[in-house]
Amino acid sequence: MEAETSWTTYPYNYITTHVPEAESYYEQSDDDDETKVQTFSMDSLLPNDLLERILSFLPIASIFRAGTVCKRWNEIVSSRRFLWNFSNNNNSVSQGPWYFMFTTTDDPSGYAYDPVIKKWYSFDLPCIETSNWFVASSCGLVCFMDNDCRNKIYVSNPISKQWRRLIEPPGHKSADYTALSASMNRAKQSYSVSIVKSKQVPGDFYQWELSIHLYSSETMTWTTSVTDVLTGWRGGDESVICDNVLYFLIYSTGGSDHRHGLVSSNLSSTSSLMRSFIPMPCSLTCGRLMNLKERLVVVGGIGKQDRPDIIKGIGIWCLKRDGKEWQEMARMPQRFFQGFGELDDVFASSGSDDLVYIQSYGSPALLTFDMKLKCWKWSQKCPVSKKFPLQLFTGFCFEPRLEITP
Repeated sequence: MEAETSWTTYPYNYITTHVPEAESYYEQSDDDDETKVQTFSMDSLLPNDLLERILSFLPIASIFRAGTVCKRWNEIVSSRRFLWNFSNNNNSVSQGPWYFMFTTTDDPSGYAYDPVIKKWYSFDLPCIETSNWFVASSCGLVCFMDNDCRNKIYVSNPISKQWRRLIEPPGHKSADYTALSASMNRAKQSYSVSIVKSKQVPGDFYQWELSIHLYSSETMTWTTSVTDVLTGWRGGDESVICDNVLYFLIYSTGGSDHRHGLVSSNLSSTSSLMRSFIPMPCSLTCGRLMNLKERLVVVGGIGKQDRPDIIKGIGIWCLKRDGKEWQEMARMPQRFFQGFGELDDVFASSGSDDLVYIQSYGSPALLTFDMKLKCWKWSQKCPVSKKFPLQLFTGFCFEPRLEITP
């Protein structure tokens, strides 16, 4: 299989530890029957700024290899100016968001898929201990939170392997449901992390306490922006930040015709949560929220009319600018839907830029949808294989960036 040749790991510090000398090339000339050999390096013909410019157009996976060519190339790809040029070039020439797929449920190892060159790479994530941790990503930054005590929170760049642990958030330590989201501001080189906690009111299944906690990298502190009690609804584990607005799914606990609803909360102001209630576009078996170019996109399982808990298809919707109505972007063709085999009512889905990834929990098959081209396509076959019937697969999407620092 073609992809197998590229299943290699290149940590960013690799390029500073494996630096061979430049290769030499030879030119022979005849002078009075005496052969003279002139030695020169091909890359010496290029000035630094031009070589730097050329290297900045490489796919990100090739940057690591470029850094091992010679000392000069290593110094170029390790410089701050190169990272800036590389970042600027890729605003117009997108690297494409990668998808990381866990190999097992016991450890965080797995493979990352590059949709531009259509290859998988063996990949190790920093900080995370098991695959059931909460994950949120934004613009090259990936946030992890443990699923037990939910007090271990890390922000990291999975490409450079740089990471930072955040201080413990406030609120209930034993929340029944928790949703994690993150937002990176490239202009300010700052980020925000949001945690939505939901806990049942003792003795009352219909009432749930809900709180929103925000972390700012600028102040390095947590603040509790919202505390409320929902009646007939509870929080869940789906949330995302788009254009400084936090969106999260809520789930009916009875008394509603819909299984899911959406709530928005402006991060710069406070208001009653249910006043910002947004109905879902149709009856869904599950919903996955994602930020695509600062617009909220939902990928959902469409339930049968007589059995709304049974999936019959998958749709993609975008919230209109008015923040109240949905625009249907696509429905998965049946041949792709059936290509998953036995698809559960819930599934994994995430995305960035113009690309949406969809993965069944019961299979390593990965499907992509390009929002701009309106094109469905299977990824290259993943090296992860199913070893036993009940084996579960999951993953998440992130942007590969070198310049982002947690």
